[in-house]
Amino acid sequence: MSERISQSAFDGSRLRVVLLLDLYDGCQKQFLEAYEHMRNHVASVPGHISDQLCQSIENPSQWLITSEWESAPPFLAWVNSEEHVATVMPLHSCVRDTRSLRFSVLRETGQAFSAPRQEPRGGLQPYPRVGDGVVRHALTFTVKPGTEKAVAKILAGYSSPSARVDEQTRLRRTSLFMHGNRVVRAIEVQGDLMAALRHVARQPEVRAVEEAINPYLEQDRDLDDANSARLFFTRAALPAVHHVTAEGRGPDEVNRHALLYRAKEECGLAVARLLSRQDELAAEDPANPVVGSTVFQRDDIVVRLIDISGPLDGQPALALGVHGPRKPAVLGRLLVDGDRAARGTRADVSRFVTDSDMQLITDRLAAPDS
Repeated sequence: MSERISQSAFDGSRLRVVLLLDLYDGCQKQFLEAYEHMRNHVASVPGHISDQLCQSIENPSQWLITSEWESAPPFLAWVNSEEHVATVMPLHSCVRDTRSLRFSVLRETGQAFSAPRQEPRGGLQPYPRVGDGVVRHALTFTVKPGTEKAVAKILAGYSSPSARVDEQTRLRRTSLFMHGNRVVRAIEVQGDLMAALRHVARQPEVRAVEEAINPYLEQDRDLDDANSARLFFTRAALPAVHHVTAEGRGPDEVNRHALLYRAKEECGLAVARLLSRQDELAAEDPANPVVGSTVFQRDDIVVRLIDISGPLDGQPALALGVHGPRKPAVLGRLLVDGDRAARGTRADVSRFVTDSDMQLITDRLAAPDS
């Protein structure tokens, strides 16, 4: 089963976060003051264990912040919160570039102590995941009600940028969906995600589309203002928290769908965890039509991107992400509009799946040699 999971925030292991920073010249003092403010604040965040600030001995403009967390979910809740946005804002004016890396703790070397050693909070990753070399990420935002058709037309009409970013990184796939006035853009990248995002943002065809939808956005943004753009994309981030693959079939043999789950207040994490576990169990079922599933979650927004063979309503419970007779009721109780799913009949589950299915605007795979 472990070989089917290439990404998971739900294995219970501790998380090590590494933040690489490149400062503007002469900003060290300002940066240290901002860091002290941030450090004192983050120390009280649930799930945070410790952090360290390091400066390069070779290039004093390069800094490293490492932090340890009891597990991935509390960190993801913190880093995607409005509180985090406000806390790190003072850093933006003194940091030229950043790169964030996140690792589950798999093994560690202990030391002998004369006094009993306090066990660290959180566990170790139980086994290494067999990756597929692909990083999955999504963005979500809302547009003004009544503008959905205009926005869908703009988003469907752009020219795909070059898939090749550099020697190590390339875009593999971009899938864009809408549900009401909510937009979800899911991307798959081989290599460095941040390098790919920067590459896409620089492409004139992409910039033209972003500028065209600006008047329709519910949250204002100015792409010419670095802070405005950073704030928008920070708030729009929809991290992938779990990816599982069943017996592989090619993209030409499956249909791609995105299902939107509107969780009740403070239930988003529970929904994402339940769907992830259910997909993990279903991956062992040879009759399971879902050959790949990625769960994205931010606050109470959960999106499950699936590649499915056959029609979506062929096996509605598995398409919904529930595996077992009582699981629709469990899921339904966590959702704002989950009464139909909670009743658990095939007709009710099928209707709920249909209502949750997001409209596919565009789904583009990169050419192998592009």
